[in-house]
Amino acid sequence: MENPKNNNSSLKAVIAVLAVLLIGSLVYIFKLSSDTEVVKTELTTTMTEKESVMKDLQELKATYDAAIAENTSMSDELIQERDKVVALMDDLNKSKGDVSKYRSQVQAMQGKMKTLVAENDELKKQNGVLTVQRDSTIVVLGESKKYNEVLVGQNEELAKTVEKGSKLSVLNTKTIAYKVKGSGKQVETDKASRADVLKVSFTIAENSIAKSGDKTYYVQVIDSKNNVLGDKKTETFGDNTLTYSFKTTVKYENKTVQVSEDLIGKDFEKGTYFINVFDNDELVSKTSFSLR
Repeated sequence: MENPKNNNSSLKAVIAVLAVLLIGSLVYIFKLSSDTEVVKTELTTTMTEKESVMKDLQELKATYDAAIAENTSMSDELIQERDKVVALMDDLNKSKGDVSKYRSQVQAMQGKMKTLVAENDELKKQNGVLTVQRDSTIVVLGESKKYNEVLVGQNEELAKTVEKGSKLSVLNTKTIAYKVKGSGKQVETDKASRADVLKVSFTIAENSIAKSGDKTYYVQVIDSKNNVLGDKKTETFGDNTLTYSFKTTVKYENKTVQVSEDLIGKDFEKGTYFINVFDNDELVSKTSFSLR
């Protein structure tokens, strides 16, 4: 016969084991539930941050679209920045993890946008003033021929206005990289390793009151490591010096002139390039492009 005391002890031991297992199960279920809530909270926070960043990017794009629609001489630069915003939006859409890394990029883009829009607004204002001054100058010039003796004082003021209005505008500056094939054909590329030639082009706008004749422009091409490419010659203008990649001389006859020059090279660096166009030591146009 089995001892009742032994049976009671075994039963108590089984109950104790089951109690421990029950408590362990409850603790595990509680922890699993807590972890699930944490994950849900993190996912919700991530989605909210992603939506906030996307909203900021959409506002940036809308601002650039409005500025580009005004069709100023800065349109090319504005389009480049707008395209960067669109590319980041696409990248953000594909992202499924932490989006905090995009916030710093958005803030940098917002700062760049404010600068470009301010420059664009100032350019529109200057162009409006210049147009009014030019139109007024032409009218006054015609009248001054009839009343020269009476209007000597006015003619002196007029000369100052003409000087301001006669400055030439350099527009639509851009640079494209090309690979030169054996046949001599140039094929556009955005790869630094394939590029043989950088084609720099810009437009000199029509100006009926500007002085005609030969105009020399100095072009500075700076690579992503801050090196001036090309001739690397230095020109002195009074107290100022300018290191340039090449210079080009244009015969200007008061009509729109398209200018295009090739900068031949090899082993181009990857990254962003900056192109500056100078009239003597005055910066009259600038742009940038990238090679990958």
